[in-house]
Amino acid sequence: MNINIYYGGRGLIEDPSLYVMDKLTGVLDDVRAHVERYNLYENKSGIAMQVNTLKEADGVILVASVEWLGIGGLLQQFLDACWLYADRNILSKIYMFPVVISTSGGEREAQCMLTRAWELLGGKVCEGICAYVDDQTDFETDPQILSLIEKKGEDIYRIVHQGAPTFKSSARTEPGRFSQAPAAGLTPQESEQLSEYVSNDSYVQKQKKDVELLSQRYRNILDTGRDESKQEFIKEIKDGFVKTGERLEAVFSIEMTDTGRTLVIEIKDDDLKVYYGEASAPDVEAKTTRDVVNKLVRGKQTFQGAFMSGVLSSKGDFKLLRSFDQFFRFSSII
Repeated sequence: MNINIYYGGRGLIEDPSLYVMDKLTGVLDDVRAHVERYNLYENKSGIAMQVNTLKEADGVILVASVEWLGIGGLLQQFLDACWLYADRNILSKIYMFPVVISTSGGEREAQCMLTRAWELLGGKVCEGICAYVDDQTDFETDPQILSLIEKKGEDIYRIVHQGAPTFKSSARTEPGRFSQAPAAGLTPQESEQLSEYVSNDSYVQKQKKDVELLSQRYRNILDTGRDESKQEFIKEIKDGFVKTGERLEAVFSIEMTDTGRTLVIEIKDDDLKVYYGEASAPDVEAKTTRDVVNKLVRGKQTFQGAFMSGVLSSKGDFKLLRSFDQFFRFSSII
């Protein structure tokens, strides 16, 4: 299940909607939903391209931070792009949960605007969160507020997971009435960016594959050009790998907080890749210290034992976490 969060605020530390998003994300992570967050202020010129991210979403959370009036320009740009470029068939299957947090009033009007916009786009509208905050500290320390937010996170998961039915809207009863909008008066540069790069999914996928291929080639060059013995722990992990002949795909990411380095272990059947870097979507994310990793590869401690004792924290697929010690057998060194 994929949930996308689109944040239309400015990212200010005093924005209480950041607190709400963090808590909702925490709840959805706990129930193993895949959450992607898009801060629209981080790439203002590329907001139109965010429409392409809707293709894999089962549900979206639109977060508006009302500072003086309305939903703000960034979220409006995103909705405009949805109107111009999004596939209506895709939008019709996506649940939308509005989250409107206001520090000045007008939260109800902003919520109505988000609801109306998504209905016109043909999507499914569900009840979200609408709140006025006059004191950020009180809001973020109130256990009752936290309970309400967490309950809403659970509701979002249940509704999307179960494919719950929604009430019909007049805006959705006549699909032909709100068909794809005619092309706007764009400059040649804008037309190229918004039609070729946003609408042409095959082009985008080709670019992703090209980048992935180049990254893999560069990684292979680095692996073959370096003395593996100088890449700490890599040789030991490769030597300890147990080939079972079974079909398996797993990615482990082990961050050593005291060195700032992340060890990535990729297993595909009986093939193993070990390198330092970043994994795009690891199945298991662990955090520990260099000393603990050293004990692991020397057979002084097990992965499961480190987790149970608290010297290693982890999130992700706990079944794979428990199987780590079966994938790797490290000889104890006295």
